[in-house]
Amino acid sequence: METVIVIALTVLALAILALLLGLALALAGKVFAVKKDPRIGEIVQCLAGANCGGCGYAGCSAYAEAIVSQGAPVNCCPVGGKETADAIGAIMGVTAQAPVRLRAQVMCSGTTDLARRKYAYRGISDCLSVAKLGNGPKECPYGCIGLGSCVHVCPFGAIKVENGVAAVEYEKCRACGACVSVCPQHLIKLVPFDTDVWVGCRSQDKGPVVRNYCQVGCIGCGICVRNCPSGAISVQESVASIDYSKCIDCGLCAEKCPRNIIWSGKKQMAEGDTLTVEGKQ
Repeated sequence: METVIVIALTVLALAILALLLGLALALAGKVFAVKKDPRIGEIVQCLAGANCGGCGYAGCSAYAEAIVSQGAPVNCCPVGGKETADAIGAIMGVTAQAPVRLRAQVMCSGTTDLARRKYAYRGISDCLSVAKLGNGPKECPYGCIGLGSCVHVCPFGAIKVENGVAAVEYEKCRACGACVSVCPQHLIKLVPFDTDVWVGCRSQDKGPVVRNYCQVGCIGCGICVRNCPSGAISVQESVASIDYSKCIDCGLCAEKCPRNIIWSGKKQMAEGDTLTVEGKQ
């Protein structure tokens, strides 16, 4: 009988102790709780919820917290654009500057019919894996592998592979940068949405080598540089590069390029036109 009483008292004591500890923890939680600024939740509601990282933060919640606690700019969401920036600005009590709209551009024109191949590939459709096999099946070590890793990661369905090269549907693109990060060839760049000119090559080989494996690859001749009235083009590592802060979209570089590798006019890729040796479609 005494054993039963001892056990009962022990259980009762433990129950009381557990209750007291629970009350203490609850009280401590209230006393030491970190109060979350309600504006963070309001900003998250304004954001697109894509969690794409295009703003430079890990996701929408991280960006919202950075705005409130770190004073991050309110116009960094590439998906929401000006409407989202204005809404966040209203919450924060600031005037939002209109964000610069960007789009992704694949800097390669080495389609199946224009770029030589060193082997026939049959396997999984993943550029990251095939890049380990000599940078893909094309002779050009810098060209688009064309197996669609960028297609798979695009949350907006803005990329497709046409004739062995990835192409961006500009109106669908929200410049989140997911494709830029995943491309093992580093061929995709974010450029101003309204720009009309781009160089469709990223090869760093010398002209004679490029001519050997691609019918339209940049040979670094510098004709575009000499004809650009605004000094927006330079040849770096044997390939032409455009400084969009200086470019006036005159199209002279595209007209003078002997390799037809500088493109002028967004409608070409947006409408799915194919690249040709003779000229621009």
